[in-house]
Amino acid sequence: MSVPSLEPAAESQFGPVRSSEGNPGGPVLSLRGIRKVFGNHVVLSGVDLDVQEHEVVALIGASGSGKSTLLRCINLLERIDDGQIFLKGEDTSDPRVDLDKTRARIGVVFQSYNLFPHLTVLRNVDLALREVHKMPKDQAEARAMDLLDRIGVADKAGMYPDRLSGGQQQRVAIVRAIATDPELLLLDEITSALDPNLVGEVLDLVRALKSGGSTIVMATHEMDFARSVADTIVFLNQGRIEESGSPQQIFEHPSSPATAAFLERFRR
Repeated sequence: MSVPSLEPAAESQFGPVRSSEGNPGGPVLSLRGIRKVFGNHVVLSGVDLDVQEHEVVALIGASGSGKSTLLRCINLLERIDDGQIFLKGEDTSDPRVDLDKTRARIGVVFQSYNLFPHLTVLRNVDLALREVHKMPKDQAEARAMDLLDRIGVADKAGMYPDRLSGGQQQRVAIVRAIATDPELLLLDEITSALDPNLVGEVLDLVRALKSGGSTIVMATHEMDFARSVADTIVFLNQGRIEESGSPQQIFEHPSSPATAAFLERFRR
């Protein structure tokens, strides 16, 4: 397994880029008619979405619009009530699918870091390499240390997460998610719990991932960041895709009054 580079001069070489072998020319992720209900509340209703290889898709929308739930459904943390989810052509929403094997193909970073508090930074990063992908311990440690060095926290490898700043913890969480070279990376409001002064260092890492060809679906409230890094903007409104398109189209020429009203909040 090759090791990604975070060097500024080589951002385009960030990480091994997966091919579409087994699904040539097809999207990495396809959602068809996704519906999710909690009690009497319809959270997602008829969501259709294709995400191409190396594409960055930003999900925007008000709190409660379904962004985080959609990401949790993609990673099978929530079972959908109707519809289908395809990961490189495989129907991962089939009840017979192996949950662990499917989740091993997807990297996820949450807003609250979710690092294991009882494990050191190094163990947090190399755990999946050793336990899920069965990489020899010395190789897993070497890869983890290299990644930690590239984000500037190699000196924290023996520390526990609570000794790190929020920005450092989130960068470690991102590195942990990409260490296994996932086919798809899901980012769920990864800056919402950070001090404003720490947001930039995390967003810079995401830019490096984009430059390296990662396929990313991210829920974000950082409109300027979404506009600068995403290939496609998807506006969710009350569990439905109200509108989707290029950043220029959505931010400068929204076709839906609901989209325009939502974006206007960020211009005040």
